[in-house]
Amino acid sequence: MGARSSFKLEFLKKWALGLKICSSLAKDMSFLERKKAIKLSADVAMASARDGTTCWSRALIANASKQDDKKIIVRTMLGSEFKKITKSSSSGSFKPEKRVRSKKILRRSCAITRIRKTATKRVLACSIAKRLVKKRTQVLKGIVPGGESMDEVSLLEETLDYILSLQAQVDVMRGFANTQVLSNPK
Repeated sequence: MGARSSFKLEFLKKWALGLKICSSLAKDMSFLERKKAIKLSADVAMASARDGTTCWSRALIANASKQDDKKIIVRTMLGSEFKKITKSSSSGSFKPEKRVRSKKILRRSCAITRIRKTATKRVLACSIAKRLVKKRTQVLKGIVPGGESMDEVSLLEETLDYILSLQAQVDVMRGFANTQVLSNPK
């Protein structure tokens, strides 16, 4: 069994537990509240299936557990894992370590572009590209849980892992929906 398959199985187990919790609370919920609780249980199941090994998973759980209305679902789903994950998140350990970059190489590359007066079009294109990259990086930091505190390299690594986890979540949920349709034909 591959790592992706074991992740999907772990996600499915935790999501089933979350759905069970949501169904017990559903009597007092509106349709919109039920929808949010199901989404929350899917997100928490996905994050906890990563066992707190990624920044985004710890940030997602920490953010969800800060809100009183969501804390009950998160605590019940995670059980003993809750204290471990929220403790490491609240201590700030979900922030990735800073990467050391060579400032000398960076200065040298910037100096070379300043020296070349004939390459003004290239410099203009480079500055436009840098602004676009910076703008898109800011958007990405807003999308990935915990992304605000990551440097660019860590952000890309976490984004790739987050995308793969979301894809696995979609696969499992799609399979679950297809199973429900087949077992309850109209």
